Amino acid sequence: MVSKKINDIPEQDRPREKLLRKGAPALSDQELLAVMLGKGTPAMDVLTLAGKLARVIDEKGLNVQAEDLTGFEGIGAAKAALILAAIEFARRRIKPEGAKITTPADLLPHIRHFADRKQEHFLCASINGANEILNIRVVSIGLLDRTPIHPREVFADALSDRAAAVIVAHNHPSGGLEPSPADIEATNQLKAAGGVVGIALLDHIIFNRTGYFSFLEDGRL
Repeated sequence: MVSKKINDIPEQDRPREKLLRKGAPALSDQELLAVMLGKGTPAMDVLTLAGKLARVIDEKGLNVQAEDLTGFEGIGAAKAALILAAIEFARRRIKPEGAKITTPADLLPHIRHFADRKQEHFLCASINGANEILNIRVVSIGLLDRTPIHPREVFADALSDRAAAVIVAHNHPSGGLEPSPADIEATNQLKAAGGVVGIALLDHIIFNRTGYFSFLEDGRL
C-alpha cells in the first residue's frame, strides 16, 4: 500500500479526523495504527511508519512482541506498549484464537480487513483439533495478481503452534474470485505437504471485499 504523507492529505481526511467523522471502520489498518502512533519521525511520516509496523504485525499475528516494534526508529517502549495493549484489549473481546470454525465463512470476519490490500496477502490460520483458531498470520506478500508461496512457509508456524490443521486464504486485489492455475497448483502442493507433516489442509479461501471462493465448498479438497 503506497503511503501519502500527512501533509498531502486534506485535513478532514487525515486518520484522526477521518475516524471522528466517519468512525473507526472507515479507516485502513495503516490509518488505525497512525492514530495510535500520533506522529512519525523527522525521517519518516507517520503513515509510512504505520505501514511498516502493520507488515510486522501481520507476519507475527497474535505473537507480536515489544521487541518486534521497538526495532523501528520512533517506536520506543511507550508506543510499543500502547500498540500491544490495544491488540490485547481487542483480542479479549473478539478472540480470534478459540473462535470455532464450522464453515469457511466463519474465518472471513478475522481476515476480511485484508481485502483492500493492493497486493496479494497469503494467510494461514492454525487450527486445533476442536476446529478452533490458534493464530492467523501473513505468510507471504506478493504482487498485484499473485504471491509466491512454499509449503515450508505455511507449515513452519503451524508446527510451532502444534496445530492439527490449517486453513489458508488470500485476497484477490483484482476483484475476481475464480482460482488461477497457480492457486490450484499451490492448493494441491499444500494438501500433499500437509499429509506428510500430519497437518491437514482444511480449506483454501480466495476473498475480496464482497465475496469469497472456497476450495472445500467447491469440492476441490
